[in-house]
Amino acid sequence: MDRTAHIFFRHLTAPEAGLDRFRLAVPLLRALDPETAHDLTLWALRRGLGPRGARGGPSSEDPILAASLWGRAFPNPLGLAAGFDKNASVIGPMLDLGFGFVELGSVTPRPQQGNPRPRVFRLARDRAVINRMGFPGAGVEVAARNLSAWRALGRGGLVGVNLGKNKETQDPAADYVAGARALAPLADYLAINVSSPNTPGLRALQGRRELEHLIVQVRAALDEQCPGNAPPLLVKIAPDLGPAERSDIAEVALEQGIEGLIVSNTTLQRPDSLRGRHRGEAGGLSGQPLFELSTTLLSDMYRLTGGKMPLIGVGGIEGPDQAYAKIRAGASLLQLYTALVYQGPGLIARIKSGLAERLRADGFASVAEAVGVDCQ
Repeated sequence: MDRTAHIFFRHLTAPEAGLDRFRLAVPLLRALDPETAHDLTLWALRRGLGPRGARGGPSSEDPILAASLWGRAFPNPLGLAAGFDKNASVIGPMLDLGFGFVELGSVTPRPQQGNPRPRVFRLARDRAVINRMGFPGAGVEVAARNLSAWRALGRGGLVGVNLGKNKETQDPAADYVAGARALAPLADYLAINVSSPNTPGLRALQGRRELEHLIVQVRAALDEQCPGNAPPLLVKIAPDLGPAERSDIAEVALEQGIEGLIVSNTTLQRPDSLRGRHRGEAGGLSGQPLFELSTTLLSDMYRLTGGKMPLIGVGGIEGPDQAYAKIRAGASLLQLYTALVYQGPGLIARIKSGLAERLRADGFASVAEAVGVDCQ
């Protein structure tokens, strides 16, 4: 890494430097190619050059934000979405920013490079990103080793793992089973990713028969690997599903007893409102333009499942208003990623404080009380 970049990050993240000062790095990162900026951020975080003092421990969180799901205590409902930390290399630094949990991945059984570069494109005028990464990563062995090493530190913190399949795999279930076996003992939950648009054939696994088969196989592996103590199993779905597909997924989820849905992944749709010069690039669209589409799907899945399983709301959250809307639409937990590209890590605290204010203003004593109120 360039010495100038090292000095820059060291200056911005000196012990007295807080999130506001670290926010000065955002314009520099945005001047770089998106993937280069991401790699530089990971480099800095791995070396302890992230902002200090954002996380003061569970006791410093506003109690109205606490959530209890799957026998786990979430200090707040805001999590980091999959895609940022594919190899479990910066778990601690991201939790230190104030997230209530982080989701790693997507993790594939074998290492792979993903799709050719360039494969990430900012649409700054739209506050959006298009990516066609294709699950690049070091593979399950590296992710498991890094996650195990972090667990050994005993620092606490909730970590989910998003499972994917390798591009050339002929038996998708075998890949998800391999990931589950390796990572289940280390994860607070596992998410089956069948909704990325960037791996050929992946979204076809959302079909009723395919999804049933996949869940049965992964569940059997979990019961064998972690008898009586398997982590919750979730499924991450696409925002582009039709009514029949949504209904089928809800029925399969209830029948197979999965513990939750993540709603949603990126979209292949391109709203007419997009203005960014990269709007025609292939890949999944995330950020502000995804908010309405993903929130409508969230409401539908809450109704279709009868509010009987936790939903994680993802897509277009860039402030407390969107976070609160997701909760009222049926989300028990939240995730974001793209908005950090444009607003920096200070966004996390702003969302949490704003969410607490909105909950109290509407007379709610907890996040749980507000879940799904707009669907009733």
